[in-house]
Amino acid sequence: MPQQLYQAIDLVAKKEKKAKAQVIREALEKDMERKQGNAGETLLKLAAMAKKYNWKGPKDLSVNHDKYLYEKT
Repeated sequence: MPQQLYQAIDLVAKKEKKAKAQVIREALEKDMERKQGNAGETLLKLAAMAKKYNWKGPKDLSVNHDKYLYEKT
């Protein structure tokens, strides 16, 4: 671990009266949540892209989704 990062972790741990391991865990959890995002947000972005680029799909997709998912092409 770079010395500068170690010192930053040590400073936060002392300031918040936590173990360094806890500071690291919390930082990792926060970053993972940010990177993973929210499934609902992702679907909304996908829907916005579909609208923007005028994507089209089968008219019966909501009824026959299994057929389209598992059918071999």
